[in-house]
Amino acid sequence: MLSRWLDDSYSNIVKKNITALTAARLTTNACYRFTPPFIAIIAKGFNVSLSEIGVALTVSELSGLLSPFIGRFVDRLSRRTAMLAGLIGIATGALVAGVSPNLIGFTIGVTTISITKNFFDLGMSGWISDHVAYEKRGRIIGLTEISWALGLLLGVSIMGIITALFSWRVGFMTGVIGVLISTSFIASRIKTEPHEISSRAVDDGLRLSGRAWLVVATMFATMCASQCIFITFGAWLGDEFNFGALGIAAVGFSFGLVELYASLTSASKTDKWGKERSIAIGSLIMVPGGLMLAVVSDNLIAGLIALMIYILGFEFAVVSMLPLATHLVPKRPGSGLGLVIGAGTLGRGVMSLVATRAYETSNGIALPALIGAVSAAVATLLMFIYHRRGGLVHAEN
Repeated sequence: MLSRWLDDSYSNIVKKNITALTAARLTTNACYRFTPPFIAIIAKGFNVSLSEIGVALTVSELSGLLSPFIGRFVDRLSRRTAMLAGLIGIATGALVAGVSPNLIGFTIGVTTISITKNFFDLGMSGWISDHVAYEKRGRIIGLTEISWALGLLLGVSIMGIITALFSWRVGFMTGVIGVLISTSFIASRIKTEPHEISSRAVDDGLRLSGRAWLVVATMFATMCASQCIFITFGAWLGDEFNFGALGIAAVGFSFGLVELYASLTSASKTDKWGKERSIAIGSLIMVPGGLMLAVVSDNLIAGLIALMIYILGFEFAVVSMLPLATHLVPKRPGSGLGLVIGAGTLGRGVMSLVATRAYETSNGIALPALIGAVSAAVATLLMFIYHRRGGLVHAEN
C-alpha cells in the first residue's frame, strides 16, 4: 500500500516490505505510547499518586541511556535478528506490565518495552540505511514514521476503548496480541542479509564530529518538550473536564490524525527543504502551541487547538531528524541513531518526573506547557547553531 508513494528509483525490496515494516512498528508504538495518556487511570489501579507512577516512567525512559550501546550491538547483528528480538521483547514487556501486581512489576514491564523497542527501531533503521541512499531517506523514514501517529491513532485508541470496556490490563494484553502478529509477519517477510563492517568502522562507531553533538542535544530538548505534554494531557482532561478512558482515547485519536498529517508532510517536504531546516521549523511551531496552552488551559476547545499545534510541530521535527540521525556516523547508522534516541529517551525520562511534579504542584497543565515551550525554543536554537556551523555538509545539499 505505501509502495505507491515510491517511484522506480527505490528498490523492489524496499517497495515490497515498507508496508509490513510500518505495520509492525505501529504495534510496537502502540504498546510504548499506551501508558502516558492513561497514566492517571493506571495510577488509580495501583492506588498511587501521579508523581509516583511518573517515577516508574522515568526509570523506563532512563533506560534509553543504553541506546548508544544497543546501537553498536545492533550494528553487529543481522537487521532481521535485531527486529525480531525487539518484537519479542516488547511483547514480553507489555505482558509483564499488564499482569504486574504492583508498581515495581509495572516498572519492569514498561522498562522492558523501552529497552527492546530500541532493538526493533535501530534494526529497522539500519535496514532502511542499507537499502536507501541518504538523499532519498527522508521520504522512506517519513512514510514509516506514520506508524508513530497510527500507533496513537489506531493502536492506543483501540487499547483505550478496551480499557474503558474492561481495564487497562486488558488494554496491554491487546497490545501483546498485536505485537505477536507483527512478529510472524516480519519473520516471514524480512530475510537475513549479510552486511559487512570494517574494523575501522567499528572503532569509529561513536566518534561524532563536534557539531554533530548538537543534533543529539536537539533531540534531548525536543523530547523534553514533548513529554511535558504527553505525560500530563490525560490527567488534565480528567481533572479539568472529567474525561474518562473513552474520552481520553477519543482525544488521542484526534492527536493521531495530526501526527499522521505531520509525518506525511515530512515525507514529502523534508528532503526538499533540507533536514536541518525542517527540524528547526517543527521545533519552532511547538513554542506558540505550548505558550497558548499555558494561557488557555481552562478552556477545552482552545486548549485542544493549542495541543494540536504543539503536536504538529513536534512530529514534523522528530520525523525530519531521524534521517539526519542515521547519517551522523555513515557506516554505522545504528550508532548515530542510537545516540540520538538515547538523548531523546533521557529527555523523556527527565521530564516524566519534572512534568508530573510540576502538574501536581501547580494543580494543572499550564506549568508543564510553559516548560515544554521553553524546551522547544532551546531545540530550535540548537538546530539553528548546528546549521550555521555547517551541518551535515557532506550529505545535505
